Amino acid sequence: MLDQPDPRAATGDDDRTGFLHDLITDLATVLEENLGIEEAEGLIALVGARTGRAFDAEYRDAAGTPRLDPDAVAGALVDLKRRIGAGFRVVDIDETAIVLTNDRCPFHRGSEALCMMTSNVFGRIAADNLGYARVDLQETILRGAGACRVVIDLVPGQAGRGREYFG
Repeated sequence: MLDQPDPRAATGDDDRTGFLHDLITDLATVLEENLGIEEAEGLIALVGARTGRAFDAEYRDAAGTPRLDPDAVAGALVDLKRRIGAGFRVVDIDETAIVLTNDRCPFHRGSEALCMMTSNVFGRIAADNLGYARVDLQETILRGAGACRVVIDLVPGQAGRGREYFG
């Protein structure tokens, strides 16, 4: 048998990661094409909420604490996205907000409805630990920007855009 080149070698994807990225991207695209962007985002939001809770439990267990503080929440969000191939980093953090940017989308192609996954995972983790989060996806790569900019407000009642999450 001849050795065949591995197409994943060029991208660095292993079998599981590449398969899951393609699966999620294709699923989101099919949902968006058949149901429309709003319905696709709604369904992806439900998955994101479940995923966020599961990862939150993992990070809390690793920290040995029932709640993460804002710095630990920001670290968890960056780490989570790094694990799936994104390039998030913290721009600013204080008691009122966490600001993140991203220069590498793990869903490099496909449906902008996938941005709702980021919103819900970030929102669930932040709200479940800090009581409240409003996630504003100010700019996203999947919507045509050169980078993502995500602002997570941690204080309810402030004026602003975004999706609210309560812990």
